[in-house]
Amino acid sequence: MNNPQDVVDFVHNGHKRYLPHLSIDCVIFGYHDQQLKLLLIRYHDQENWSLPGGFVERHEALTAAAHRILYEKTQLTNLFLQQFYIFGDSPTRLNRIEIQNNHNKVYAKANIAIDEDHWLAERTLSIGYYALVDYQEVTITPEFLVEGYCWVDINSVPELQYDHNEIIDRALVTLRSQLYQQSIGQNLLPEKFTLPEIHSLYEAILDRQFDRRNFRKKLLALGLVTQLEERRKIGPHRSPFLYAFNHEIASKPFEEGTMTEF
Repeated sequence: MNNPQDVVDFVHNGHKRYLPHLSIDCVIFGYHDQQLKLLLIRYHDQENWSLPGGFVERHEALTAAAHRILYEKTQLTNLFLQQFYIFGDSPTRLNRIEIQNNHNKVYAKANIAIDEDHWLAERTLSIGYYALVDYQEVTITPEFLVEGYCWVDINSVPELQYDHNEIIDRALVTLRSQLYQQSIGQNLLPEKFTLPEIHSLYEAILDRQFDRRNFRKKLLALGLVTQLEERRKIGPHRSPFLYAFNHEIASKPFEEGTMTEF
């Protein structure tokens, strides 16, 4: 929604295009400066930040809706995307008056007010998806109702709107449980990487430290990565070997429903 007319049309006619009681909230993870980052937005006249999200179109598949919403927010396609939970038990999703008041604050910029019987004030179930993106490739698209965007360290997430802190906690648990799969690290590291780079990534995601020598041994023993013949020259007498994910072996834990841990 890029102008007031788009907002007016959405408020008055959105229920014709979208499923009124079903939305998607996206936990967008990026990796930068050895930190796991999270993308947040803040709507006009809202005190707290929120997760990016949106409604599902009436004839749209759920995953297609998630990809569309992510593209609208980041301009990225072909992202790693994982559905992880459905949210509907939080009091903020049951309290219609609070939801109505929050919506009225947002839509005040377009001179629109909604009452408690409006479709936007009804109880909404949210399907949580988490995405892994290249931090440097994200292009934020301005929106009429959005005041700002920011990346925050996963360990410094502020108090958010609605039940979005709970959604992030659930997404992080899922991400950590699926870390020992090719699809996770592959989307946050370059195709070829050094041992310190993957070591720092795993420490950032799991929020714990690993002994570097044991870390390498276990990665290789599990078959998650392969040491290449190539080296990266980073300075005098410093040319570490490069590694790459072993796609065939690293994807097996996910397919078999098991989880590998160090």
